[in-house]
Amino acid sequence: MLNLTPQTRKKLRRFRQIKRGYYSFLILVGLSALLACGELLINSRALVVSYQGELYFPTYGDFHPGTDFGLDYQYETNYRELQARFAAADEGNWLLLPLVPYNPYENNAAGGVFRPQPPSAEAQHYLGTDTTSRDILARLFYGTRIALLFALGFTLSVYLIGIAIGCAMGYFGGVFDLALQRVIEIWSNVPFLYMVIIIFSVIPSTVAVPTRISILLLVMVLFSWTGMTYYMRTETYKEKARDYVAAARIIGASNTRIIFRHIMPNVLSTLITFMPFTVVAAISAITALDFLGFGLPVPTPSLGELLKQGTANLRTAPWIVISAFGTLVALLTLVTFIGEAIRESFDPKTFSVYR
Repeated sequence: MLNLTPQTRKKLRRFRQIKRGYYSFLILVGLSALLACGELLINSRALVVSYQGELYFPTYGDFHPGTDFGLDYQYETNYRELQARFAAADEGNWLLLPLVPYNPYENNAAGGVFRPQPPSAEAQHYLGTDTTSRDILARLFYGTRIALLFALGFTLSVYLIGIAIGCAMGYFGGVFDLALQRVIEIWSNVPFLYMVIIIFSVIPSTVAVPTRISILLLVMVLFSWTGMTYYMRTETYKEKARDYVAAARIIGASNTRIIFRHIMPNVLSTLITFMPFTVVAAISAITALDFLGFGLPVPTPSLGELLKQGTANLRTAPWIVISAFGTLVALLTLVTFIGEAIRESFDPKTFSVYR
């Protein structure tokens, strides 16, 4: 059981009173839980296969070539085809597929022609397919998961760097503070988009996709920590002048103890209110980079890449842009409502409460 202070309990009660933000938080938590177990819902691999009295679990298990289930090929089993064969043979073999039996990288072209197909419950393409016949729902689902994980990693990294440097600048001051201010001023004027273009133009295409995503995250963090640093510097500078810091110095507390045990707890409560808006900024930034073609590497599922496809095929395939834009708006709206509720619940002015 968490040992919360009365002030923290009051803030949590105030957060629950802001219904719009509280329900958005519950929806986002539920969505995150679904995204975490996404392979059980949207995946081209079967959940369970019963073949000749043995059970197989391909979703989180080993790779199974077609020969494992009586098919005549060595590459990975097409479980939709296998389900049809089991049904036709009627030998007691069976398998269970996810609700959407497609993965986000799979091209399922009708008649061998790669073109967008409209939503079809019969084909289990509930939101249709994109320009290369990949399932839109699968790409939206996994694209949203990647965007949230990317935004979370971005937010934590920016906060760690900004808090560490800003707190040191505000506490120690002097030449150290002045020197870092000049460095930050110079660094802030480096054009972010040009640097992304230059860096990714020299990275070989043979570099693994996770590595390219990590490089993109690193580049975004390196050009985004300065704003948090300035805020932490200002707040630390103000807190350093308060009486409780002087009292801690008198009793012999070290600089490390003063920073981490006295100043930081009084500053971080305000920083929490910025976190949802930093997440919104990160999702918007990665979506914009994907739309411009400088974001996540192909063929990684992304909201920006679907928006780009949708705008290019607005008349012939409007379901692409409708699905992508609707998902992006819903996601950003949820996080924004949560941010507003957190900001209001941490506000010392108790007279303003959303109903």
